[in-house]
Amino acid sequence: MSQRPSQSDLEAYLDEGLPTAVMARIEQALRDEPKLAEQLVAINARRDAGVHSLGEIWRRHRLSCPSREQLGSFLLGVLSADIAGFVRFHLEVSGCRTCAANLDDLKNRQVDEPAAVDSRRKKYFHSSAGHLKRK
Repeated sequence: MSQRPSQSDLEAYLDEGLPTAVMARIEQALRDEPKLAEQLVAINARRDAGVHSLGEIWRRHRLSCPSREQLGSFLLGVLSADIAGFVRFHLEVSGCRTCAANLDDLKNRQVDEPAAVDSRRKKYFHSSAGHLKRK
């Protein structure tokens, strides 16, 4: 890594909240620098002890992540320009892997064949039909 990862980088690394390339660079730095690995162990120990910063809580609970509904609306192109800009920034600049995975899932569902959707609906119905009560 060209520069030593910051404490917030290491915290995001523990939360797997960084783009894959950055995660790989930090992992390599952890292998190369024993002091950095010790710092990561200390961060993890502090977390286990229940000491959390506001930033850690914000990242862990993904408070800046758009909802799945917003991601779906983004995919359909029906968000306002401001919100769409935020979602684009969150995905492309922040590199949120969780939201990128959600968006990929939504894209895959969008291209499902009608027969596959029908088959899935029938499977859901048959798996729950015995649980429905008649009046």
